[in-house]
Amino acid sequence: MKLNDLNKSSIRLFGIQFKRSWQLYLMILLPLAYLVIFNYVPLYGLQIAFRNYRPRAGIWGSEWVGLEQFKHFFSNYKWSQYVKNTLTISLYSILVGFPIPIFLALCLHVNHHERLKKLTQNLSYLPHFISVVVMVGILNQVLSPISGVYSSLMGLLGLPVRDLRSDPGAFYHLVVWSGVWQNMGWSTIMYVAALTAVPQDLHEAAMLDGASRWKRVLHVDLPTIMPTICMMLILRFGSIMEVGFDKVYLMQYATNLEKSEVISTYVFKNGVASGQYSYGTAVGLMNSAITLALVMLVNWITNRLSDNENGLF
Repeated sequence: MKLNDLNKSSIRLFGIQFKRSWQLYLMILLPLAYLVIFNYVPLYGLQIAFRNYRPRAGIWGSEWVGLEQFKHFFSNYKWSQYVKNTLTISLYSILVGFPIPIFLALCLHVNHHERLKKLTQNLSYLPHFISVVVMVGILNQVLSPISGVYSSLMGLLGLPVRDLRSDPGAFYHLVVWSGVWQNMGWSTIMYVAALTAVPQDLHEAAMLDGASRWKRVLHVDLPTIMPTICMMLILRFGSIMEVGFDKVYLMQYATNLEKSEVISTYVFKNGVASGQYSYGTAVGLMNSAITLALVMLVNWITNRLSDNENGLF
């Protein structure tokens, strides 16, 4: 069969399928338009990073400066500190925040007490719906050195009270562990759904071999949901350079800037707020390039570990 005939048959087959399910294709138009308008059309503005953008002159009327904006960022002696803070918070969050939902999902899966299971799920899901502003407000109230729970507890123990909110050494821990508490329940949903698809005959075969419940978790449940875990890990690395601007910005103090200044807050202060749009776009583009490289690296590593030759890229 010639290539032209194959193309014509494919088009004819698509036309038949479209006539049969045109309602479904119509439903796709709205999310597709959203994707194109908000994810692909803005790519046109990336050239601002290579121009000295002036709003009055427009994008094409602004002077082309090449890599000057990138050189300006790397000439800042603190650029490595901003990248370090961003990566440290993200990697710390992945290290402690990624395994906990998996462990919680496994515990919920093996729990046969339905009331306790539902209560645990509800209590772990609720913090996810707390807004970032309210979350930071709770932290400020709890850690207040004057009237907070932390100061009262330290006073009862006879220990000195320090303001953890402005302490640079405590910033990483506050951001990461508060995020773990807020999102661990919500992150278990995908793993709980994957565990429901574990074939029961595998458990029955393991039970015939004398495997305990813990052994079945290690050798049946965990390997079965490993593709889901790898996929979630790759997606998590897709936002590794996005620490969460709102939370970090609200928790910043003048005394903890050496640990709390990340790329997103730096772009906001020195790009958006100061009107240096080209500079902010250049730093954001560099940030996205680092993220893409890390995602491809993690995908390559997971493919090698799972002997998957196809991968995602």
